Amino acid sequence: MPPADDTTYEIRTATPEDTGLVEALDGSFTTATVFQVETAENGFTLRETPVDPPLTKVFPEDEEDEDSGAEEDEAERSEKGHPTFLALAPDGSLAGFVSVSYAGWNRRLTVEDIEVAPGHRGRGVGRALMSRAEEFARECGAGHVWLEVTNINAPALHAYRRMGFALCGLDTSLYEFTASAGEYALYLSKPCR
Repeated sequence: MPPADDTTYEIRTATPEDTGLVEALDGSFTTATVFQVETAENGFTLRETPVDPPLTKVFPEDEEDEDSGAEEDEAERSEKGHPTFLALAPDGSLAGFVSVSYAGWNRRLTVEDIEVAPGHRGRGVGRALMSRAEEFARECGAGHVWLEVTNINAPALHAYRRMGFALCGLDTSLYEFTASAGEYALYLSKPCR
C-alpha cells in the first residue's frame, strides 16, 4: 500500500551513527480503545472496549539488563543477525524503525521493536518496515515472523492483523514488575512466504 500522501521513504539498515536517532524517536501512542483480556480455564478472549478519555502510552526508556553488560551497537546487532531497519523521510529525518532478530533453531524472526514517528503514522511506514523485516526473514530462511504487543495498543494490533498476523499467545505476567503492570502481552505470528 503506497503512502497516503505519496511520500517516498528510504528503507535502509541502521549503522552505529544512527543509534541516537533510533533512541530519540517518539514511540508513544494514543488510543480510544483497548483490548480487555478475559481468561478462562481453557483459553482467553479479547474484547475491544472504548476508553474515555483516550489513553496515551509513553514507553519508559529501555533499562539495560544488569546481566547483559554494555548494550550492543548497530554494527554488532547486524553481525549477529539482529539488524535494525530505518525508514527515512525525504528530508532525512527518521520516520520509523524496526529491530529484528533471527533464531535458527526454530526458524523464527522476532520483531523486537517497531516504532513510527507520530507525524508519519498512517502513511504506510509501518507496513514498509514490516515488509523489509519479512524480506530479511526470507533471506534467513525463517518459517515465520513473531512479535509481542501490549493489549492496550489497539492501533498496532489492528495494523498487525491487516498485515496478516494472527494471535498465537498470551502472557498475563510479562509486565507484572514494570511500569506497564496491569497490561498483558499478546503474541502474534505470520508465516514467512
